[in-house]
Amino acid sequence: MKLSVIVPAYNERSTIEAVVRRVQAVNLGPIEKEIIVVDDGSGDGTTEIVKKLSGIRSISHERNAGKGAALTTGFRAATGDIVLIQDADLEYHPEDYRAVIQPIMSREPSWPRRLSRRRALNSITNSCVS
Repeated sequence: MKLSVIVPAYNERSTIEAVVRRVQAVNLGPIEKEIIVVDDGSGDGTTEIVKKLSGIRSISHERNAGKGAALTTGFRAATGDIVLIQDADLEYHPEDYRAVIQPIMSREPSWPRRLSRRRALNSITNSCVS
């Protein structure tokens, strides 16, 4: 099982490193974790900070396209079985991930039997773009 954590960031110089470190510090036991930071055209130095961080995948938009576009980029890049969104301002606490994914881990969700992962991802992505 793999968890993808999408971190959309726009001008988050003061918090981005702390957010990434907190996400990296979360122990999910046997669940593999990938962290994808999507810098949405920041102009405050966020880009330079993100480039220096190890253990993440960083994607940059040349110009600001909005949070929805940053999330769409992250969703398309995600390879995990579960995808979470982590705001760069720590509105959500990475320490809560285990509680958030526990219901998914405790039983087999019914939608994967009806939809392929790609079709489900396209449905989510299209609803974010619309």
